[in-house]
Amino acid sequence: METSTRRKPTLIMIGLLLGGFVGMFSETALNIALPQLEQDLNVNTGTIQWLVTGYLLMVGVVLPLSSLLTKHFTTRQLIVFALSDFIVGAVISAVAAGFTGLLIGRMIQGIATGLMLPLIFTVLLAIYPPEKRGGAMGLVGLVIMFAPAVGPTLAGLILGALSWRWIFWLFMPLLVVALVISVIFMENVVPLTKPKVDFLSIVGSTVGFGGLVIGASLAGDRGWLNPLVLVSLIVGLLSLIWYGRRQLQLAAPVLNLRAFGVRQFSLGTALVMIDFGIIMSAMYLLPMLWQKGLGVPVALTGALMLPGGLVNALVSATSGRLFDRYGAKYLTRIGFLLSFIGALLLLLTTPQTSYGYVVVAHMILMVKAPLAMSPAQTYGLNALTGALAADGSTILNTLQQILGALATAIATSLLAWGQTRTSATGANAFVQGTHAGFAFTLIFALIGLILAFQVRADQPDPATVKIDD
Repeated sequence: METSTRRKPTLIMIGLLLGGFVGMFSETALNIALPQLEQDLNVNTGTIQWLVTGYLLMVGVVLPLSSLLTKHFTTRQLIVFALSDFIVGAVISAVAAGFTGLLIGRMIQGIATGLMLPLIFTVLLAIYPPEKRGGAMGLVGLVIMFAPAVGPTLAGLILGALSWRWIFWLFMPLLVVALVISVIFMENVVPLTKPKVDFLSIVGSTVGFGGLVIGASLAGDRGWLNPLVLVSLIVGLLSLIWYGRRQLQLAAPVLNLRAFGVRQFSLGTALVMIDFGIIMSAMYLLPMLWQKGLGVPVALTGALMLPGGLVNALVSATSGRLFDRYGAKYLTRIGFLLSFIGALLLLLTTPQTSYGYVVVAHMILMVKAPLAMSPAQTYGLNALTGALAADGSTILNTLQQILGALATAIATSLLAWGQTRTSATGANAFVQGTHAGFAFTLIFALIGLILAFQVRADQPDPATVKIDD
């Protein structure tokens, strides 16, 4: 990986971070509008969640190809294309006449986010020395975690005064500014080696990741035992197994999976995946709990979710520097312990629960998310070096987004299952449904906490790390 020649890392990162913020904001911004969109577009809950998982589907399909693309196209070319693509998708979504048009626009945006996310980490690793990466990763964490956390709040305020279409119009200026900055300041940080493209690997990756996300998304509406759901999941899983074996056999793999031979990277990636699964499932369920379970208007819902978003921003801004000082060992443990507590509190809600109780539970969950995320990312990526670092960034982001899509789909199906398992009706039935979804979040938090105790205090020098075959 090349090192930046201009030595202006802040200017180089601004365009990326603005684009990344909008991309991650888009992952949850529509969550708060889903109940309204169900009525406006005349679709059911299982269908409307495709606006979330369809977006994540495209992110998951494109992400595994990003490492290959950086070897064929310059960093500036990829970023300019991604930002332009996002603008096109936002316009299509904003003017959509029905569900299909809105879904197409969202999926186009997903392509842009799939390109943007790994580039953020690839560029960061190239322009910052290891001793400064913790602070820089904290800034990235502010984007990656704060954007989806504050998405429902900003969207709720928008919906209180305007229509859902303005969720897309209002972030357009940020995209234009990011595009201009990137054109002026962005440098290429990856050598253009232009290796031979293995098209079979591309097919395997697309079918594999796509099959998993599509199967999980359909399960939210049709059930996990539906034949189409089972076929999608099985085909996706088998394709990924074949894809992984092929990458290990190729001299120039599309994605170098040998990064998993580094224990520290594998552990950090697992923690990031679990953390993102927790935040995506909770951020899908919580706005619906407020509106359908507690009877809160959409604008007030956004306001009630603001404290959690602000806490998330504060912790995101400091977690990277905390990593530089204390490492990942205790930060990840404290983070996942808080996620367990927050998920447990949400699991105990009733239609009579006070607003303050839910706000506090949300805030606890929002402390946890960035407290564990940024240290886990830095802990994992610091174990890699050279070209393997770019592949590691792609792997980490791909699996993070795929698990986010799966977690959202699982939360949707558990929400529906929980409602059918109770004799209650109305708001009581819906709250019972969210309990099933938050139980999933709670289990994920427990798994993350157990894994966090495997994080070591000392971190090996990447140059001395032995990669297992």
